[in-house]
Amino acid sequence: MAAKKTERLLNLVICLLATRRYLTVQQIREAVPGYDADNEEAFRRMFERDKEELRELGVPLETGSNSHWDDEVGYRIARRDYQLPELVLEPDEAAALGLAARLWQSAPLAGATGSALLKLRAAGIETPAGATGLEPRIGASEPAFEDVLAAVTQGRRLRFRYRTAGRPADEDRHVEPWGVVSWRGRWYLVAYDLVREAPRVFRLSRILGDARAEGPEGAVTVPEGVDLRAMVAREAAEMQPQQTARVRVRSGSCWELRRSATSTTPDRDGWDLVELGFSDTGRFADRIAGYGADAVVLEPAEARQAVIDRLTALATA
Repeated sequence: MAAKKTERLLNLVICLLATRRYLTVQQIREAVPGYDADNEEAFRRMFERDKEELRELGVPLETGSNSHWDDEVGYRIARRDYQLPELVLEPDEAAALGLAARLWQSAPLAGATGSALLKLRAAGIETPAGATGLEPRIGASEPAFEDVLAAVTQGRRLRFRYRTAGRPADEDRHVEPWGVVSWRGRWYLVAYDLVREAPRVFRLSRILGDARAEGPEGAVTVPEGVDLRAMVAREAAEMQPQQTARVRVRSGSCWELRRSATSTTPDRDGWDLVELGFSDTGRFADRIAGYGADAVVLEPAEARQAVIDRLTALATA
């Protein structure tokens, strides 16, 4: 939509919202900037198009007259019909929004999700404190995330280099991507491996370099009945944590950490102590650093120092 037309429609909406009376066509022409057509016929055509466009956009445009003696139809927008109802979210709905906002750590949604959560808080709706995690200056995002997510959305095949745990050399993988799943602080790609002719689960942090999309859009379809989360859960179950960390978390925050903790006990006022299993110190540090001052690693020392290094780098950036 052209900027000039957008401005005219906005002026029309403001004008009709600002009046309690029905405004005639001529009154609207005089009051709304942009209706300065050379002749009456051109103005009428423009106004008719604008009316239809507003109605298509869902604007409740009313027609009527101010008295029984008025012959000409007028227009207005009733505030009660135009205003949105009060936004009320149940605790689980607010938690779901906060959890979804974790995407901002890895995708180009940081500005939009951050703004949305700020607006919710301004309206008095609290989201979990864990959702206020830091943006990806700490390097917690996987480089291939955006390429993989785009290929899934577009239904295109993917090719990438992949480092498999326990193998000395990386391998070339050619897959049909089915979906991207977040599981206990890590992102996974579920796909059909075209070389091995079988479904596979890939940890995004192990994709080396960029993932290249190939082929036309819509070429990949997800088979019916496939449970992506179940596939990732089975894959993750085969990789048992090798270390345990003790982390102090602020009360009322860090819900994702609490859900994956092996134990949770009250600590000093306003804090709890959780134990978390992990196998990759760098990934674990990225995960904890995202919670800022709401999570403090006590041990092991290696993991604690890794978190401190990330937060220090962020503070000096």
